[in-house]
Amino acid sequence: MASSIHQFLCSAILFSLLSQSFAQQSFRPKALVVPVTQDSATLQYVTQIKQRTPQVPINLVVDLGGQFLWVDCDQNYVSSSYRPARCGSALCSLARAGGCGDCFSGPRPGCNNNTCGVTPDNTVTRTATGGELATDVVSVNSTNGSNPGREVSVPRFLFSCAPTFLLQGLASGVAGMAGLGRTRIAFPSQFASSFSFNRKFAICLTSPAPSKGVIIFGDGPYNFLPNIQLTSQSLTFTPLFINPVSTASAFSQGEPSAEYFIGVKSIRISDKTVPLNATLLSIDSQGKGGTKISTVNPYTVLESSIFNAVTTAFINEAAAMNITRVASVAPFDACFSTDKHFQHTSRGCCANYLSGSAE
Repeated sequence: MASSIHQFLCSAILFSLLSQSFAQQSFRPKALVVPVTQDSATLQYVTQIKQRTPQVPINLVVDLGGQFLWVDCDQNYVSSSYRPARCGSALCSLARAGGCGDCFSGPRPGCNNNTCGVTPDNTVTRTATGGELATDVVSVNSTNGSNPGREVSVPRFLFSCAPTFLLQGLASGVAGMAGLGRTRIAFPSQFASSFSFNRKFAICLTSPAPSKGVIIFGDGPYNFLPNIQLTSQSLTFTPLFINPVSTASAFSQGEPSAEYFIGVKSIRISDKTVPLNATLLSIDSQGKGGTKISTVNPYTVLESSIFNAVTTAFINEAAAMNITRVASVAPFDACFSTDKHFQHTSRGCCANYLSGSAE
């Protein structure tokens, strides 16, 4: 069961710090910031970084549970600072890249001999393929928690090349996906290691353009408009769980999931617990079940029996409150009038009387 982050959400996720460093520069920021917008056609969240030499701004779909950065190297990838990761190198070990091979149509970015490879994964279409592991310059802005600061660079940022077909199903104009998951080469780990700040990030996601959100990597303060400051006192915390079985489209046996899971224990509608098979809310020995937070699913996704139970309970509670059911609006089946029981705010529709919660 996956819960998408929709409308407006700010959340901080805490991690431990890696020791290996990739950046060598005198200015060491305490935090970094990248912009986030929501693509209106796909409802995918898109960020932008600069990569390569000379620098090129590239748009990427944000994948909260993604394993690493992957980029289309088949189309117009030109960079004097591109370096493939050689077989047996420390970079291959860091990425847990088990394969090693040659490419006979190169040399070029994504196709070199004696290099190790990883598996870039389009988590929207659930498609994965092989890709050359490499490094190149990545540049983003520093921040004081309120405003963007000077631009900083990681000269050897690890990523994977991918073929153009892996972009299918992603927002128009993107060049790949930005993975923020639980791996040693995801964005939070590499930035924290490069600039010696805590492996921590805050993500603030908004509705489609013109609204804009941000991802802040590193320590706070986290200040958001309008006049919202996130502190340890203002946040509500919940533990993050590790799924021992990978949820990627392709993976090796024994590999844990890079995604973030939380411990939902029940679902309530109008303060009434929805009757459902509670064992589905926990991760079993096969890696099935549990609740993950996702940025690639545009809406909350529920296991079939849970979906049916929640829908039935919501319809019954709405009827008891004389809330009018209206014609379905794809992709939703059960839709209701907002005339009397809901108020419209800048954050969407908020129910005055009918509420749903998970605990």
